[in-house]
Parts: sequence; C-alpha cells; structure tokens
Amino acid sequence: MSSNNPTAALLEAINELNKVIESLNKQLQQKEEEAARIQKERDLEIKLLREQIEYFKKQKFGPKSEKTSVITGQLVMPEVLERGQFDEAEESAEEDVLPEITTKKKTRKGYSREKVLASLPTEERIYGLSEDDKVCSVDESKLSYVGKKYLRAEIEYIPATVKVIHVYKENWECRTCRAAERSYIQEASVPQPLLQHSMASPSSVAWTMYQKYVNHLPLYRQSKDWSNLGLEISRGTLSSWIIKTADEYLKPVVDQLRTHLLKENCLHVDETPVQVLKEPGRNNRTKSYMWVYSTIAESKAPIRIYDYCPGRSAEFVVEFLKDYSGFLHVDAYSAYGKVKNATLCYCWAHARRKYAEAMPKDLKSKEATLVKQGLEFCNKLFKFEDKLKSLAPEERKEQRLLLEKPVLEAYWSWVETSIVTVPPKQKIGQALQYSLNQKTGLMNYLMDGHCHISNNTAENSIRPFTVGRKNWLFSGSPKGAASSAAVYSIVETAKANGLNPHKYLQKLLEELPQMKESGTTDLELVMPWNDKIRKTCS
Repeated sequence: MSSNNPTAALLEAINELNKVIESLNKQLQQKEEEAARIQKERDLEIKLLREQIEYFKKQKFGPKSEKTSVITGQLVMPEVLERGQFDEAEESAEEDVLPEITTKKKTRKGYSREKVLASLPTEERIYGLSEDDKVCSVDESKLSYVGKKYLRAEIEYIPATVKVIHVYKENWECRTCRAAERSYIQEASVPQPLLQHSMASPSSVAWTMYQKYVNHLPLYRQSKDWSNLGLEISRGTLSSWIIKTADEYLKPVVDQLRTHLLKENCLHVDETPVQVLKEPGRNNRTKSYMWVYSTIAESKAPIRIYDYCPGRSAEFVVEFLKDYSGFLHVDAYSAYGKVKNATLCYCWAHARRKYAEAMPKDLKSKEATLVKQGLEFCNKLFKFEDKLKSLAPEERKEQRLLLEKPVLEAYWSWVETSIVTVPPKQKIGQALQYSLNQKTGLMNYLMDGHCHISNNTAENSIRPFTVGRKNWLFSGSPKGAASSAAVYSIVETAKANGLNPHKYLQKLLEELPQMKESGTTDLELVMPWNDKIRKTCS
C-alpha cells in the first residue's frame, strides 16, 4: 500500500526518524547527566583530597595549638543563639552568682629574684687585697679597711659525685656471759639492702628512675653519665635495678593507690600505644598499649595509675575497672562502653578539635563559616566552665543547667540543621557527625557537678609518657613495660600531690625494705598524702 501512496510512506519514514532522534536525544541527555554526575563526584573527590592534603600539611608543619587566635573576631554565633534564648539567664546569673573573673597576663614585672633564690644555700665570696697591696703606692702609708661593695649574685653548679659505701656492723660481747656459756654477742642493727647481692642503693636507683621517667633520659645515655662520674655500669644493670625494685617494692604501692582510685566518683581514662619487644606469641612490631587512670583535679587524694596491656581490647579496661561505679571521662572509643556501672562523659575538647581540624584554607568559604560557628559554640561552653570552676560541685551543677544547657540545646539544633547541607566525607561533615553520634555522652557531664567538660586531665597525665617514648622508643620486654608503668604511676602521682618525685622515690626505696623486714604491711604510711611524707618530700 505504501508503494501506492508515496505520501504515507514518507510520513511513516519521518515518524521513524523522529523516534530515532528522540531516542538519541534521550541517550545524549542521559550521557550528559551521567557526565555531570561523574564530574560532580570528581570535583568532590578533588575537594576532599585537597582538604586531606591541607589537613596533613597542618598536622606536619602547622601549629599544634587548637587556639583560635587566627580567626579571633571572625567567630560568629548562629542565628539560633542570636534570638536571645538564654541571654537574660546568663546575665542575671553572672550578676547575682558569679564574680567577674579577669585574668592577668604573666609578665616579667612579677618576677622576684629574691623569691627564686630563697630556697638555695648561699655563700659570700669576697675578693680582697694581698698584704703587699695594702700599702699606698704614692706615699707608702698603710691602707685602712672601709668596707665591701656588693657586685652581683651568681649561680654555681656543683656536679654530682659518686662514692662507694662499705657497710660494716659492730659486734659486742659480754665476757661474763661468755664465761658462763650464755649468749654473749650483741650486734648492731643495720638497714636492709634494697637488693640482695647488689651495689644498688635507694639513692642510685631513685636517681636512675628519676632520670628516665621524669627527665626522659634513656638508660644508654645514663650509662655514659655514670661513666663520666668514674663508674662503668651497663645499661642492662640499670634496667635490672628498675625492674627488680619496681616489682618488689613499687607495685604493692601502686595496688594500694588503685584501691583508693576505685573509690572515687569520677575518673579520667586514656590510652596510648607503646612498642614492647619479646612479648610471647607476638611480633615485635605489634602495638601494645599503656592505659592511664586518673582522679579528677579536685580530688583530695590525686592519683595517676599507668597500666601496661598487650592490646587495646575492652577486656583490659573492663578488668581494671571491674569494681568501679561512677563517671568515666573518656574519648569515644567503643571499649569504654563495655564497663559496667559506669556513666561515660565524652570529651568536648575532642568535639572542638574536630572543628579545628576542619578549618579550611579559605576562611570565607561556606565550610569555614560552619567551622567558626561550631568553634564558637564550644568556646562558649569552655568560657562558662572557666567561670564556674571555683564553685562547689552542687552549685556548679545548678549553674551549668542555667547557663550551659540552653547553649547545648541550640548547638544540637544547629548540628541537625547543618549536617544535611555538607557532604558527609568532608571534614566539617565528619565533625558534625561526630558530635551527633556522641550526643548522649557529651551531655552527661551535666549530671554531676564533679564531672568535667573535657578529658584533658587524662591527656595531660599521659603526655609525660609520650614524651619519654620519643626518647627511649620501646620497652625491651613485658616485664620492663610493667615496671615502667609502676614507676610512671609513682612519679606522676607524686607530682599531682605537689611532691618532689625524686625525693618521693628515694623515700619509698629507703622505707619499704625496712617495712618488709619488720613485717609492716600498712602502706598508708607511705601514701603521697601522708603528713610525714609531705613534710619530707614536698
């Protein structure tokens, strides 16, 4: 029929051609949409990679401080807070309850040389004339003394000295008893040695521990120092001193400190990796961990306990805290959630750090605006905490609910609104998601006035260990790691109690062998808050 009707055939061909063109247009549109989607994904990936590069450059070469001095005056409070949800309560509380707190920047003006030198022994060194010079060079008359002129004060350093102490004890006899064949020998009492059949003394071992765990001086360098003082002593011997004394004397003290620690209502916990050699069934490169457990700063008995464990599994922290009930200030590591009878208080310093890490190079970008808003929320909470720190716990709790809870409510509203506007893989998206994931734990510090807004106490407690680790790099054995944990526990607890860690170590190593010999088991006598210990070791 089409052959008989050319017009109909032409129309049919045109319709078929239009269908083909329409199909090709759809395919082209799909290709363009696919290309646009791929380009968008590539642009986002490039943006994320650039963000990662900037982050790593900042980590490697940038300042480590999280202070926002770079953007001071640019932090902006979101509209949700500008509507005055809590301004009235904040102002009235500050006027009626809280005194105005001003901080003075420390200057050289407050420095006093007399105070600095007051605790040091003094000596006068007077330079005079010889007898020949006491005659006038003009008329040869004898000179008369008219006084001395003060010139300056100098600090003189007297290097350490090492000496050998040969210990003897006297024996006395009663010759009358001897003649009567009775017991007649009387021996003098002698302090027990720190280690049997060893040259080690309380002073030498305490100094070795102090040098390594407070001054971060590895044993091989200490061995060189001993050599310079005239005593050739190997690193292995120094290591043996530490391990044996820590195992025999210091670990029972740490166990006693742990008993006190578990009675506290609030604790700080943190952990950091450490390399330990010769662990059974493990490669030398496998990570082990040093955990630190700390009382809050306001505790009447400040305690810092280090616990070496061959891993980061929840079983280790659960075992250590099995008898504990109270608040735990921690980061968001899931293992802490396995501790029974513990309420987790997550760290706002970690939440704030996420925003600091997300700060882009372009401070005028959309991401930078969100970062600034997140930082301003966190900064406002920390400012309130700084003003409330001098209050009693109950009053602090009350003021937190009055001042900080409205800020927190506004913060969560802002987070939920902002998180849908940014890609989840971006740093700012990760910062917002982190806060949202940890919302309950971040709010728990409001439950008790003893709780802190951050876990900085634990982080500050573990910092001496991380500084030392950079110098001595690894522990030679599990025994060495456990001994290090014991010594760190002693020296950091001593510092937290205002004691001189070297004096406290030496006092322990002097007293504990005598207590062991006499059968005395009351370790409260050597706790860092004991009055006698404070008098001799502060």
